[in-house]
Amino acid sequence: MDAMTPNALVLTGRVTRADVPGLCARLEALLRIRPQAADPPVAVRVIDCDVGGVIRPDLALVEAVARLGLVARRAGGVELRLRNVPAEVGTLLELVGLAGVVGDVRPRPD
Repeated sequence: MDAMTPNALVLTGRVTRADVPGLCARLEALLRIRPQAADPPVAVRVIDCDVGGVIRPDLALVEAVARLGLVARRAGGVELRLRNVPAEVGTLLELVGLAGVVGDVRPRPD
């Protein structure tokens, strides 16, 4: 993920189930991004989701990732890519059968 890429959703802190609707709304806003107000919306193909700043990853985070993946796919097949994924998050996604929800999972560099 590039710091200048506007198609990035960064998750930090503790993600709870109550946060999920707001995260989905943020993603929907990213999917409607316009470089300038007069321009038509840009066709977004990939959204990078950085989860490296999440503390205490648990099933609420897994639910958030699953719902974000669903929002992305419903927006015309946009690919959700996870970046800086802690090992426990990758394990949780595999454990609940959702590893295929995201197109690309990049572990956190050690």
